[in-house]
Amino acid sequence: MGGDPVRAAADRLLGRELRRCREARGLTLRQVAPVIRGSVSKISRLERGESPPRPRDVRDLARYYGVDADEMRALERLLEHARDSEWYERFSDVTPDFLKRLIQLEGDAEEICVYENLVVPGILQTRAYARHMVRAVMPGADQEEVDRVVELRAERQLRLMNRPLPRVTALLEEGVLHRRCGNAAVMDEQLTHLLRAGDCGKVSIRILPMVRAYGITPPYAITHLRFRDGEHAELAYVEHVNGANYVTRPRALDDYRDALADLRRTAAAEEESVELILAARRRFSAPGLRVG
Repeated sequence: MGGDPVRAAADRLLGRELRRCREARGLTLRQVAPVIRGSVSKISRLERGESPPRPRDVRDLARYYGVDADEMRALERLLEHARDSEWYERFSDVTPDFLKRLIQLEGDAEEICVYENLVVPGILQTRAYARHMVRAVMPGADQEEVDRVVELRAERQLRLMNRPLPRVTALLEEGVLHRRCGNAAVMDEQLTHLLRAGDCGKVSIRILPMVRAYGITPPYAITHLRFRDGEHAELAYVEHVNGANYVTRPRALDDYRDALADLRRTAAAEEESVELILAARRRFSAPGLRVG
């Protein structure tokens, strides 16, 4: 089956759930094929994830099976994901597979907690900040490639922020606020964007002040995702130069969860964090810094 492997995985998950619903009610493929105005082979392909799911077919089958409210919500989420994965297929040439999987998981998450020690997290970057970051980590990329990566980040952020879920907590080392990316105007805009994001109700931004004493902090970024249901209730994502680790083993996951919990406890409260961001923004707004 061609196309995006993430889209293919979404189709298979939905098909598997439809098959589970059918078999739980003791129904055969031949009995339910007329429900979607098709053949046995058509519904078989749907259950194997070998043909794109049509919303009408999925909902007709759900009604015929008499699924309860929880099952219906699960089916709708899977259907939405199978269809929604199309948007980042446009960026498949500039999106490594490990990042595609993260984008997929973000759309299903109830809560995301991200710790960053060097840069503003991708889901909170402005276009200008992202452009300078992409140029720094992809020095050999041409202008078109840079533009496409920036557009992917912008659309990923828009889709996350325009939904009630997931809730987002960003734990940022204070140095992130002062580490210059681009010129002072880029930093001023980025810090203003953080303030607005923290004011929207679904994002909590907590700063780890440099003057405060901590234990050992992680030397790399960590993203922790929590889900309401599914095979794994939570997982951690740790990105490297040429790939990423998805951590689901209980003992390793405990270590990441505990590290983030320690950071939450010692980070500045939201109100103090706002003051730290404002102080950093004033620095980049000072006369003589706006152009350089």
